[in-house]
Amino acid sequence: MLIILYNIIGEIMIEERIKELTEIINKANHDYYVNDNPTITDQEYDRYMEELMRLEEAHPEFKKVDSPTQRVGSEVISSFKKVTHEIPMLSLGDIFNEEEIILFDERVKKVVPNPKYVAELKMDGLSVSLLYKNGELVRAATRGDGVTGEDITHNAKTIKDIPLRIKQPIDIEVRGEIYMSKASFKRLNENGANFANPRNAAAGSVRQLDSKVAASRNLSCFIYHLPDPEDYNIYTHFDALNFMKELGFVVNPNNRRINNIKELMEYVDYYTKERPKLPYEIDGIVIKVDDLNDQKRLGYTARSPKWAIAYKFPAEEVLTRVRDIICTVGRTGQVTPSAILEPVRVMGSLISKATLHNEDYILSKDIRIGDIVSIKKAGDVIPEVVKPIVERRDGTEKKFNMVEKCPICGEELTRKEDEAAYYCLNEHCPARKQEKLFHFTSRHAMNIIGFGDRIIEDFYNLGYLKDDDDFYHLYEHKEDLKELEGFGEKSIEKLLDEIEKSKNNSLERLLFGLSIRHVGTKTADILAKEFKNIDNLMKASFDDLASIKDIGNTIAKSVYDFFKDENNINLINKLKEDGVNMSYLKEVSTEETVFTGKTFVLTGSLERFTRDEAKIRIEELGGTVSGSVSKKTSVVIAGSEAGSKLTKAKDLGITIWDEEEFLNNLSKY
Repeated sequence: MLIILYNIIGEIMIEERIKELTEIINKANHDYYVNDNPTITDQEYDRYMEELMRLEEAHPEFKKVDSPTQRVGSEVISSFKKVTHEIPMLSLGDIFNEEEIILFDERVKKVVPNPKYVAELKMDGLSVSLLYKNGELVRAATRGDGVTGEDITHNAKTIKDIPLRIKQPIDIEVRGEIYMSKASFKRLNENGANFANPRNAAAGSVRQLDSKVAASRNLSCFIYHLPDPEDYNIYTHFDALNFMKELGFVVNPNNRRINNIKELMEYVDYYTKERPKLPYEIDGIVIKVDDLNDQKRLGYTARSPKWAIAYKFPAEEVLTRVRDIICTVGRTGQVTPSAILEPVRVMGSLISKATLHNEDYILSKDIRIGDIVSIKKAGDVIPEVVKPIVERRDGTEKKFNMVEKCPICGEELTRKEDEAAYYCLNEHCPARKQEKLFHFTSRHAMNIIGFGDRIIEDFYNLGYLKDDDDFYHLYEHKEDLKELEGFGEKSIEKLLDEIEKSKNNSLERLLFGLSIRHVGTKTADILAKEFKNIDNLMKASFDDLASIKDIGNTIAKSVYDFFKDENNINLINKLKEDGVNMSYLKEVSTEETVFTGKTFVLTGSLERFTRDEAKIRIEELGGTVSGSVSKKTSVVIAGSEAGSKLTKAKDLGITIWDEEEFLNNLSKY
């Protein structure tokens, strides 16, 4: 009896000690990483951590959810799960000089007479969404394409800036930027890594399957956005930043509330000069309208908010030599000259190739093979040849002569009227075909994950892929594909699953993926909304198309000609037979429904729908879907295993539908 009692007392003491150590270390982490005010020595920290790890290993039943030992990394995953963002993670529009900042301010003032702004340093890292349930971190996801990202929770838990448990037991989503400090980046490369810049290092670390690797990279994270501030009675962006800081998140201390354009320019000027002294890389300044009601009045474009903009720092220019000028063939047949350069670092990236756009660009700047040229990254992203350094010439340089025949198929090139570009018009050109196939799978087109340049080229050469519809017949070659080097049962199944999922894409993705000349993502969306399905679009006259706002004659002619081409009609018919969706899936009903104007929250598991499918149906019938329950919520749709959202809805007296009632209401329309 005494032995049993002794064991019980011993276990209680161990559990209490684990709890005590967890609190000590979590507080130390918060003091060090959030408050920038260390309260214990490194030796004490290491001693406490060693003791905690030893006790948890012996008694895993007492390990806490917010145990700091999760920071060490232990979980290994087989692949990254897809995550759908309930509120899309939109990108920001870019501007590159002070004139454009002034123009942004003037556009805002047309809607908001006396706007206040918040200016933030634009971190050069990787966007992340953090989801907390009852105050505990349950999911971290990358931005991805803004709608669908990847689950990186196992790696996010190793980042000491990211709290495993926040200071209030609430449900909340916050967004921020994972980055690598200059010091951590330097140590990483000194220890044998070869990353071009801290951003690449951070992105590569976050996408490790083994969380121990991410833990060893010493990543950091600043939080900068609260998607649902009004759920917490917050009505300015700056107050949202302070609220998130109070919860225990690390918010950049250099953020400033700005009263006018003069203060904004002073902020930009100061950090343009101070940029090299910061302990992390930034590539610009983010400017946001502070008042949330003003943000709503300003609204959004198809891609980005009108109430925020990203000012990008002027690009750094460096000198290097042009080794050669080569021509490549794109999906439309356009032949583009590119400079092959002696490798040089620009803004942290190693550059060995830069576009020269077209023959006229080369001739107007008199760029020659062998020239020393000035290189910059336009907007810190795209390598560009600015000019040759003529005084460095020694007479060995060679003038460029545009090729007359396609470098791939040998077809005579054509220069179209009123254009500077040359085209290969051979629709059977292998380069055009492969580029077109790769474009079809790309993120903003059909988003078929797993197809890179090499796989497209191999499958093309083996005869499995010749046109877009061939993706939907790859399953016929499943056994043959398994014999290829680097392909096994799982990788082939994964490719085929991605192909099958793409059949359910909305029409605008297909239109962009078909490589219709002059049709980008925005135009594809406009056409899909206007015509609802591809049959209506195929019947449209040139005048029908040209009369649409933002289309114009050039795009109208291109679209009209595309759908009059027999080969394109045949391709679309094949895709229809393959089961590819040909309709716009996001249209909102103009009919008054039980869903019109109401805000819905989905919680728990639905048997008949995925979350995305339910969301689409609600939006089609005039409703909106929110990620959290508040007084503004109209209806909560509760599936099985519904949790805290259902409890909160009951407390607030909000209408609750089960799946059966949801189906009954859908069936009315």
